[in-house]
Amino acid sequence: MARGSRRQDSPRRRNRDRHGRGLRGPLYPATLPAARSRAERFDALVIEALEPIEARWRTELTQLDVAVDDVPDVQVEGEDGVVEDGNVPLARLLPAGTDNRARIVLYRRPLEARAKDGADLADLVHDVLVEQVANYLGLDPDVIDEG
Repeated sequence: MARGSRRQDSPRRRNRDRHGRGLRGPLYPATLPAARSRAERFDALVIEALEPIEARWRTELTQLDVAVDDVPDVQVEGEDGVVEDGNVPLARLLPAGTDNRARIVLYRRPLEARAKDGADLADLVHDVLVEQVANYLGLDPDVIDEG
């Protein structure tokens, strides 16, 4: 039999089922938390940290958006509203313009790099959010965090 031809009566094997190990697929069902990506888990962490702040300061934060970026863009030195660790920004407050609302941008990768574990990352995200909201409202961070 020629190499490229098949017998008519033999069933065709799928290419992804090599060596009889079964088809490749997701390791966890999509309904389990373990199936979420790191970015999705970080987004959930930000939402969880923002909820108590937003519950207390809802009326003052109606014109503020919170966003997450993976890494910061190239920065111009001396910008206001940037929370840094060394020379790497962790978050940034973008003031409102004529065509957009004020926005806090958290940078996922630098924050994850500075955290030792999940609990440390949750605390760090909370602290950075508190500092940025305080900067936006012109208040002391201790005033935002109490309650």
